[in-house]
This record gives sequence, C-alpha cells and structure tokens, in this order.
Amino acid sequence: MTPFRYARATEAGEAVRLAAEAGARYLGGGTNLVDLMRETIERPAALIDVTGLAATIKETEAGGLRIGAAARNTALAEHRAVRSRYPALARAILAGASAQIRNMATVGGNILQRTRCTYFYDDAGARCNKRNPGEGCDAIDGFNRSHAILGASPACVATHPSDMCVALAAFDAVVHLAGPAGARQMPLTELHRLPGGHPEIETALRPGELITAIELPPLPIAARSTYRKVRDRASYAFALVSVAAALDVRDGRVADVRLALGGVAHKPWRARRAEEALRGGPATAAAFRVAAEAELAPAAPLRDNGFKIELATRTIAAVLGELAGEAA
Repeated sequence: MTPFRYARATEAGEAVRLAAEAGARYLGGGTNLVDLMRETIERPAALIDVTGLAATIKETEAGGLRIGAAARNTALAEHRAVRSRYPALARAILAGASAQIRNMATVGGNILQRTRCTYFYDDAGARCNKRNPGEGCDAIDGFNRSHAILGASPACVATHPSDMCVALAAFDAVVHLAGPAGARQMPLTELHRLPGGHPEIETALRPGELITAIELPPLPIAARSTYRKVRDRASYAFALVSVAAALDVRDGRVADVRLALGGVAHKPWRARRAEEALRGGPATAAAFRVAAEAELAPAAPLRDNGFKIELATRTIAAVLGELAGEAA
C-alpha cells in the first residue's frame, strides 16, 4: 500500500480545507476505498476522515427527510420514517452487502463507491479505460455477463454497484454538497455520469467537493414502493438487475409511478421512458410489459449479457404487478 497522510475532520468546512492537498480523498466507512488502496487501484496522498460529520436523519420543514452523509447504511435502513415512508429504500439497503459492511458503510460513501468490474480491479493484466484512460476496455470482448446494457460506450461497459442509489434515484433525491466554491445541490440522477469517452470521470462533482447530506422530498407515492434485486445468490452478490418502484393506482389506472433500475448501466438508471408510457394508462400486466419493453428498447447487449434485457423486462412487470395487486 502506498504511504498516505491521515486527518480527521469535525465539520464540513474543515474537511474541504484539508482536502485541498493534492491527491487527497475523503474517507467514510472505507468499505470500498480501503479495498481499492490495498489493490493499489487508488493511491491517495492523504485521507480526510469525514465519519465525524453529520450522521443525523431528520424531517425537513417540507415534510421530507434530510440524511447526513456520515449516517451508516444500517441506521438508515432501520429508521422508522424510512421504513414507513420510503420502504423501497430500506429494502434496497438491506439487499446490499453483508450486515457487517452495512454497519460500517456511510451513505455518502455508498453513493460514491466505484464499479466492481473485475477488469477494473485487475491492475496486473487487464486494460481498463476507467483506471488508465486511453488504455482500452477488456470487458467488451471479455467475460461481460454482469456488465451494462444501457448507456454504455465503446470506452466502458461497467455498471454502478449500489442498491441504495437505485431507490434514491426513483425518489428524486437531492445531493447536498460543500466545496471550495461554497455549498450547492444537485439531483442524484445528475450526480453520476455515463461513461462516454471519459469513463474515468464518474461524477459531476467538482474538485474537492464533499457530499454532506441527501434530501428526500415529501413523496406520498414512496410509501407504496418496493425493491427487488435479482442476483446469482441470495447473499452478498451484486445485482444482475434490480428495480425500485412506487405505484399509485386509482380506478384501475396509473395515476403516478416511479421506476429506477440497477445492474444495467454505469449509473442508477431512472426509467423515465417506462414511467411516461404508464402514466394515465391501465394498471394491467400487459401495460406493465409494454412499458418495460419500451424502456429496454435502446439496450445494447454484449456477448454474455443479452439475457438481462428479458430479465429486466420481466422484473419491472412483476414488481409493478405486485404493487398494483397491493393497491387493489
């Protein structure tokens, strides 16, 4: 492991000042960053520990929730307001990793975790544009069963690994940031970037910016939500396909819907095409299937992952059917 300096921040402004040092990285629970350092994929010159920053989960004046970025994943999943008002979020977190990792991992760190593509982790023998820009992507012609079918590019076909972010994307979460230029906010759906020609640039964060909180808007439909994760084994596996969904059915028709997908793209994938196809239409199995097919129409599968198109289509339709049945 490359030698590094360590400092612990007690508030956001101090963290930003400390991170002004060249090569500095923010450290949360370390469940992803420390692994990458051990593999020498990440070589920070300094680590700024931000676990002492705000970890509270509290109601906003508007009736939503503000979640401190240092909140642990377990605390968020177990929070009463999350379980009752945003159940898909609680289920998504519990579907991710092991209990021990959830106890360590922070919300901010979960959002910024890097891909689990095996070629990205193979610094000894694999080409990876995300790790070394311009080098090439061995996943495209390699074993790519778990890789992206939506929004990928000739430079990168990796997927984003987070379960939590899929639910946050479905619920219009807003990311609060602090940085050298001051505070700002952005929708979570705009935080992560598609790879394009520069997969090494993974987010829209500016240099030195720190996630300080996540805000969930008051969203009554979120109380009627769920999360389903399809994976190779029941424990500690990343999603082949996952779906976060919320559905409001009135008089047999879709009054409103929220959909986001995981395991299919370089970022949490908000399924807006399917949402638009569903709103105002019948809440039927046939309509759910048609909307899912519309969302997956632009998919570009690789040699080993074409099955994800039908898997995602069926999972979307099944989750919506489950929610419609509960509404009835």
